[in-house]
Amino acid sequence: MRAFLVADDRLYWRCEACVATFVDPLHHPDPATERACYLTHRNETADPGYRRFLARLADPLLARLAPRSSGLDYGCGPGPALAEMLRDAGHTVALFDPVFHPGAAVLGRRYDFVTCTETVEHFHRPAEEFARLDALLAPGGWLAVMTCFQTDDARFAGWHYRRDPTHVVFYREATLRVLADRHGLDCEIPRKDVALMRKACAPR
Repeated sequence: MRAFLVADDRLYWRCEACVATFVDPLHHPDPATERACYLTHRNETADPGYRRFLARLADPLLARLAPRSSGLDYGCGPGPALAEMLRDAGHTVALFDPVFHPGAAVLGRRYDFVTCTETVEHFHRPAEEFARLDALLAPGGWLAVMTCFQTDDARFAGWHYRRDPTHVVFYREATLRVLADRHGLDCEIPRKDVALMRKACAPR
Protein backbone atom coordinates (compact mmCIF):
# COMPACT_ATOMS: atom_id res chain seq x y z
CA MET A 1 0.00 0.00 0.00
CA ARG A 2 1.02 3.62 -0.34
CA ALA A 3 -0.02 6.95 1.12
CA PHE A 4 -2.49 8.52 -1.30
CA LEU A 5 -3.87 11.81 0.04
CA VAL A 6 -4.53 13.96 3.08
CA ALA A 7 -7.95 15.64 3.06
CA ASP A 8 -9.73 17.32 5.98
CA ASP A 9 -6.85 16.23 8.20
CA ARG A 10 -7.47 12.56 7.41
CA LEU A 11 -4.84 10.36 5.80
CA TYR A 12 -5.95 8.05 2.98
CA TRP A 13 -4.08 5.00 1.73
CA ARG A 14 -4.22 3.19 -1.60
CA CYS A 15 -4.03 -0.58 -1.91
CA GLU A 16 -1.78 -1.37 -4.85
CA ALA A 17 -3.33 -4.82 -5.32
CA CYS A 18 -7.02 -3.88 -5.55
CA VAL A 19 -6.90 -0.05 -5.95
CA ALA A 20 -9.19 0.51 -2.97
CA THR A 21 -8.75 3.81 -1.12
CA PHE A 22 -9.15 3.76 2.63
CA VAL A 23 -8.91 6.01 5.66
CA ASP A 24 -6.03 5.46 8.06
CA PRO A 25 -7.42 3.46 11.04
CA LEU A 26 -6.44 6.31 13.37
CA HIS A 27 -9.28 8.29 11.78
CA HIS A 28 -11.99 5.64 12.06
CA PRO A 29 -15.10 6.90 13.88
CA ASP A 30 -15.99 5.35 17.22
CA PRO A 31 -19.26 3.37 17.60
CA ALA A 32 -21.14 6.26 19.21
CA THR A 33 -20.23 8.60 16.36
CA GLU A 34 -21.24 6.01 13.80
CA ARG A 35 -24.62 5.38 15.41
CA ALA A 36 -25.38 9.10 15.71
CA CYS A 37 -24.55 9.59 12.04
CA TYR A 38 -26.66 6.63 10.91
CA LEU A 39 -29.67 7.97 12.79
CA THR A 40 -29.58 11.17 10.72
CA HIS A 41 -30.27 9.17 7.54
CA ARG A 42 -33.89 9.28 6.43
CA ASN A 43 -34.21 5.78 5.00
CA GLU A 44 -37.88 5.02 5.56
CA THR A 45 -39.19 1.64 4.41
CA ALA A 46 -42.30 3.19 2.80
CA ASP A 47 -40.46 6.03 1.02
CA PRO A 48 -40.98 5.53 -2.76
CA GLY A 49 -37.74 7.40 -3.55
CA TYR A 50 -35.72 5.18 -1.24
CA ARG A 51 -37.30 2.09 -2.76
CA ARG A 52 -36.41 3.27 -6.26
CA PHE A 53 -32.84 3.74 -5.07
CA LEU A 54 -32.74 0.19 -3.66
CA ALA A 55 -34.32 -1.20 -6.82
CA ARG A 56 -31.03 -0.53 -8.60
CA LEU A 57 -29.76 -3.61 -6.74
CA ALA A 58 -33.03 -5.44 -6.09
CA ASP A 59 -34.18 -5.65 -9.71
CA PRO A 60 -31.09 -7.34 -11.20
CA LEU A 61 -30.76 -9.59 -8.14
CA LEU A 62 -34.40 -10.69 -8.30
CA ALA A 63 -33.98 -11.53 -11.98
CA ARG A 64 -31.31 -14.08 -10.99
CA LEU A 65 -32.85 -15.67 -7.88
CA ALA A 66 -34.76 -18.94 -7.84
CA PRO A 67 -38.26 -18.74 -6.33
CA ARG A 68 -38.48 -18.77 -2.53
CA SER A 69 -34.76 -18.23 -1.99
CA SER A 70 -33.39 -17.48 1.47
CA GLY A 71 -31.24 -14.45 2.08
CA LEU A 72 -29.55 -12.17 4.57
CA ASP A 73 -29.60 -8.37 4.48
CA TYR A 74 -26.16 -7.65 5.93
CA GLY A 75 -25.92 -4.11 7.26
CA CYS A 76 -29.66 -3.54 6.96
CA GLY A 77 -29.76 -0.44 9.17
CA PRO A 78 -32.71 0.60 11.33
CA GLY A 79 -35.23 0.50 8.46
CA PRO A 80 -34.69 -2.66 6.39
CA ALA A 81 -36.61 -1.57 3.28
CA LEU A 82 -34.63 -3.85 0.95
CA ALA A 83 -35.52 -6.91 3.02
CA GLU A 84 -39.19 -5.93 2.80
CA MET A 85 -38.95 -5.55 -0.98
CA LEU A 86 -37.34 -8.99 -1.34
CA ARG A 87 -39.92 -10.56 0.99
CA ASP A 88 -42.68 -9.03 -1.12
CA ALA A 89 -41.14 -10.90 -4.06
CA GLY A 90 -41.55 -14.22 -2.22
CA HIS A 91 -38.14 -14.69 -0.59
CA THR A 92 -37.26 -15.11 3.08
CA VAL A 93 -34.78 -12.56 4.42
CA ALA A 94 -32.95 -12.48 7.76
CA LEU A 95 -31.46 -9.28 9.14
CA PHE A 96 -28.04 -8.41 10.47
CA ASP A 97 -26.60 -5.05 11.40
CA PRO A 98 -23.88 -4.58 14.04
CA VAL A 99 -25.64 -1.48 15.37
CA PHE A 100 -29.36 -2.03 14.86
CA HIS A 101 -29.83 -5.82 14.42
CA PRO A 102 -26.78 -7.36 16.13
CA GLY A 103 -28.10 -10.88 16.73
CA ALA A 104 -25.22 -13.16 15.73
CA ALA A 105 -27.35 -16.29 15.33
CA VAL A 106 -28.12 -15.38 11.70
CA LEU A 107 -24.39 -15.53 10.94
CA GLY A 108 -24.26 -19.24 11.71
CA ARG A 109 -25.89 -20.51 8.51
CA ARG A 110 -25.60 -20.17 4.73
CA TYR A 111 -27.88 -18.32 2.36
CA ASP A 112 -28.90 -18.30 -1.28
CA PHE A 113 -28.12 -14.59 -1.35
CA VAL A 114 -26.58 -11.91 0.83
CA THR A 115 -27.21 -8.21 0.20
CA CYS A 116 -24.98 -5.30 1.25
CA THR A 117 -26.44 -1.94 0.24
CA GLU A 118 -24.50 1.15 1.27
CA THR A 119 -22.65 -1.02 3.79
CA VAL A 120 -19.22 -2.05 2.51
CA GLU A 121 -17.90 1.52 2.64
CA HIS A 122 -18.29 1.34 6.45
CA PHE A 123 -16.10 -1.75 6.87
CA HIS A 124 -13.16 -1.07 9.20
CA ARG A 125 -11.63 -4.43 8.23
CA PRO A 126 -12.87 -5.07 4.69
CA ALA A 127 -10.77 -8.18 4.04
CA GLU A 128 -12.24 -9.88 7.12
CA GLU A 129 -15.76 -8.75 6.27
CA PHE A 130 -15.62 -10.03 2.69
CA ALA A 131 -14.30 -13.37 3.95
CA ARG A 132 -17.31 -13.53 6.28
CA LEU A 133 -19.69 -12.65 3.45
CA ASP A 134 -18.21 -15.38 1.30
CA ALA A 135 -18.64 -17.90 4.14
CA LEU A 136 -22.33 -16.95 4.41
CA LEU A 137 -23.04 -17.97 0.82
CA ALA A 138 -24.36 -21.40 -0.04
CA PRO A 139 -23.02 -22.99 -3.25
CA GLY A 140 -24.49 -21.06 -6.16
CA GLY A 141 -25.36 -18.16 -3.85
CA TRP A 142 -25.27 -14.48 -4.77
CA LEU A 143 -23.51 -11.63 -2.97
CA ALA A 144 -25.13 -8.34 -4.03
CA VAL A 145 -23.20 -5.17 -3.23
CA MET A 146 -24.16 -1.55 -3.81
CA THR A 147 -21.75 1.27 -3.02
CA CYS A 148 -20.77 4.44 -4.82
CA PHE A 149 -17.80 3.48 -6.98
CA GLN A 150 -14.80 5.77 -6.87
CA THR A 151 -13.86 7.23 -10.23
CA ASP A 152 -10.92 9.55 -10.97
CA ASP A 153 -8.47 10.46 -8.23
CA ALA A 154 -8.55 14.16 -9.08
CA ARG A 155 -12.08 14.47 -7.72
CA PHE A 156 -11.58 12.41 -4.59
CA ALA A 157 -10.85 15.25 -2.14
CA GLY A 158 -14.07 17.08 -3.05
CA TRP A 159 -16.24 13.97 -3.41
CA HIS A 160 -19.38 14.11 -1.26
CA TYR A 161 -19.16 10.39 -0.52
CA ARG A 162 -15.71 10.81 1.02
CA ARG A 163 -16.97 13.51 3.36
CA ASP A 164 -19.26 11.19 5.31
CA PRO A 165 -17.17 10.42 8.43
CA THR A 166 -18.48 6.86 8.58
CA HIS A 167 -17.26 6.05 5.05
CA VAL A 168 -13.78 4.63 5.53
CA VAL A 169 -13.10 2.54 2.42
CA PHE A 170 -13.87 3.31 -1.21
CA TYR A 171 -14.08 0.80 -4.03
CA ARG A 172 -13.67 0.92 -7.76
CA GLU A 173 -15.31 -1.60 -10.06
CA ALA A 174 -11.86 -3.15 -10.37
CA THR A 175 -11.64 -3.49 -6.57
CA LEU A 176 -14.77 -5.60 -6.40
CA ARG A 177 -13.59 -7.77 -9.27
CA VAL A 178 -10.33 -8.41 -7.41
CA LEU A 179 -12.22 -9.29 -4.22
CA ALA A 180 -14.54 -11.60 -6.12
CA ASP A 181 -11.59 -13.36 -7.77
CA ARG A 182 -9.85 -13.72 -4.42
CA HIS A 183 -12.84 -15.68 -3.10
CA GLY A 184 -13.54 -17.63 -6.27
CA LEU A 185 -16.69 -15.70 -7.11
CA ASP A 186 -17.88 -14.72 -10.56
CA CYS A 187 -18.53 -10.98 -10.73
CA GLU A 188 -20.77 -8.89 -12.95
CA ILE A 189 -21.66 -5.19 -12.85
CA PRO A 190 -25.29 -5.01 -14.04
CA ARG A 191 -25.70 -1.33 -13.19
CA LYS A 192 -23.62 1.59 -12.04
CA ASP A 193 -22.48 1.14 -8.43
CA VAL A 194 -23.86 -2.42 -8.23
CA ALA A 195 -21.87 -5.66 -8.22
CA LEU A 196 -23.35 -9.17 -8.23
CA MET A 197 -20.95 -11.95 -7.26
CA ARG A 198 -21.87 -15.61 -7.53
CA LYS A 199 -20.35 -18.53 -5.69
CA ALA A 200 -19.64 -21.64 -7.71
CA CYS A 201 -22.27 -24.37 -7.40
CA ALA A 202 -19.53 -26.89 -6.58
CA PRO A 203 -16.00 -26.45 -5.24
CA ARG A 204 -13.51 -25.40 -7.93
